[in-house]
Amino acid sequence: MSDSPPVVLVHGFWHGSWCWSLVAEHLAGRGIQSVAVDCEGHGLRGPAPRASTARPFDAAAFATEPSPVADVTASSAAALLADQVRTIGGGRPCLVVAHSNGGVIATAMAELAPELVAGLVYVAAIVPAGGGPGGYYATCPENDSDKLAKLIVADPAVVGAVRIDFGDPARRDEIKNAFYADVDDRTADAAIALLSPDGPIGVPAEQLTVTAERYGSIPHSYVTCTRDNAIPLAVQHRLIKEIDAVSASPTVVTELESSHSPFLSQPAALAEVIAEAAKVCSTRA
Repeated sequence: MSDSPPVVLVHGFWHGSWCWSLVAEHLAGRGIQSVAVDCEGHGLRGPAPRASTARPFDAAAFATEPSPVADVTASSAAALLADQVRTIGGGRPCLVVAHSNGGVIATAMAELAPELVAGLVYVAAIVPAGGGPGGYYATCPENDSDKLAKLIVADPAVVGAVRIDFGDPARRDEIKNAFYADVDDRTADAAIALLSPDGPIGVPAEQLTVTAERYGSIPHSYVTCTRDNAIPLAVQHRLIKEIDAVSASPTVVTELESSHSPFLSQPAALAEVIAEAAKVCSTRA
């Protein structure tokens, strides 16, 4: 697989590059170079509100403190991702794999700099190919079974972020059910402890437009997660239809019987999908 393009792994809201660790191990075993990045406003690039770690904990302050990542937008995050992909590729286009709201950033980046992208793999991802903001899909009829909305503890318009208290022990089971329903408890608890409280609202709120000439020219695939409680399967199917409406080639769909986080529950299977997409990219090259 030495001819495979470098793989860039893009996480979703509240996560960081850490969530791809198990998948990266499996890709390395296949001889595929991969790098997981921290998106703008997340991981090492995402300071948390002070109230999240203040003791004693003040729930009212946590619900009202302005987010330190409130200035992040889909466009600014896409520009950073383009720089990261450019560095990782070293002159070669990369295969970009995006999860959840990372799909908004990857889509905006592909429209911004299609020459950097050998292919796109979406994993239960939000893809604003229909001409609206990514946040629309949280309100669409197909999303009526999602279990994320009730976890939000602050008004995003007030604090500038989609804020969740991941340290609340009373909500632990709800958090696990939303993100990691089929992940073993030990791994799920470790992941929950690493989640950041703020997802910058500017990412899903920004109106985005993608074109057939730029975004639509990039080969792509979509991994649906049939047991997803964060982005219901019906939403994923709608997104695939909207991608196909603007793309030159139809979406290659792989179904995993997984929760929202197959990178933790089924890393080998997800790595296999990514490896197949990399093989297609290398063939095209």
